[in-house]
Amino acid sequence: MKSKTKKILFIIIVLILLLGAAVTGIAYYQLFTPQFYPDKTIYIYIDRDDTSDSILHKVEVAGNSNSMTGFKLLAKHRGWGTAIRTGKYAIKPNDDAYKLYKRLSRGNKEAVNLTVGSTRTIDLLARSLSRQLMIDSTEIAAVLHDTAMHKRLGYDETTITSLIIPDTYQVYWDMSANDLINRLTKEHDRFWNEKRIAQAEAIGLTPQEICTLASIVDEETNNNPEKPIVAGLYINRIKRGIPLQADPTVKYAVGDFTLRRITNEHLKFESPYNTYLNAGLPPGPIRIPTKQGIESVLNHAQHNYIYMCAKEDLSGTHNFAATYSEHMRNARKYWNALNERKIFK
Repeated sequence: MKSKTKKILFIIIVLILLLGAAVTGIAYYQLFTPQFYPDKTIYIYIDRDDTSDSILHKVEVAGNSNSMTGFKLLAKHRGWGTAIRTGKYAIKPNDDAYKLYKRLSRGNKEAVNLTVGSTRTIDLLARSLSRQLMIDSTEIAAVLHDTAMHKRLGYDETTITSLIIPDTYQVYWDMSANDLINRLTKEHDRFWNEKRIAQAEAIGLTPQEICTLASIVDEETNNNPEKPIVAGLYINRIKRGIPLQADPTVKYAVGDFTLRRITNEHLKFESPYNTYLNAGLPPGPIRIPTKQGIESVLNHAQHNYIYMCAKEDLSGTHNFAATYSEHMRNARKYWNALNERKIFK
């Protein structure tokens, strides 16, 4: 009888061990063997509105999952739904459930390339940035229009665009609006190093004034080789006390950058930005200046030009002149070209 009992007990122990081994094998398979098979590394974006269910759906669809059992067990067992971390996350070929779960639950997110463009307004910039980040354009616009922030950083509503240095930066997709301002400020301070500040002082302008002039240069021409010449022309006018008489400032004043022909009525438009009516620089940039525009002012060409007129071939480049009579000859050629093409505004 004792022998029979021992035999039964042995069988039970063996079965338990076999069952344990089977459970361990299944668990190992579900957790530590490849369960995700995208063709290449792909990315999912987890935002503030996501729930554990919506994230599971994103993971399953994007990851081309072989089995979500292990991932779901981890999420349920560790209470992941109460600690969702926003951001951009990678799902790599042959990821296992544990590795991917650990990546998401610990917030090991990927950076994104944020392109900060040379837009004409802060609101256009906010829309552009919101398309690349988790934050809404209204959040970005609100912080960029915040007068307390302007005062803290030394700007106002007319000069805040000179804070922005257009470029492509690596950031986290779920950064906050305040994090964005801090990053833009950091990049501004990095750009305006001792050398550039010294160049601005040598010209007799502050960095904000350099940005204002650079914005006019950017609007005058898309031709980068021509920009230092245009910048030198305006600096010649500033030094001689001659009004800038920059057509882009008139377009900005009347609110229409599509104008191709500036009339006498446009020139009479009352605005502090109309450099035909007001001496010196306008109150602030008429757009977010490009790096090339800023460098063109800091490293402007040395010449004696004080007049410029768009070329008659309508190429977007200019004829330059040192005398008014020479300028009027250039202007007549341009006016005739507009008339021939029936361009009257």
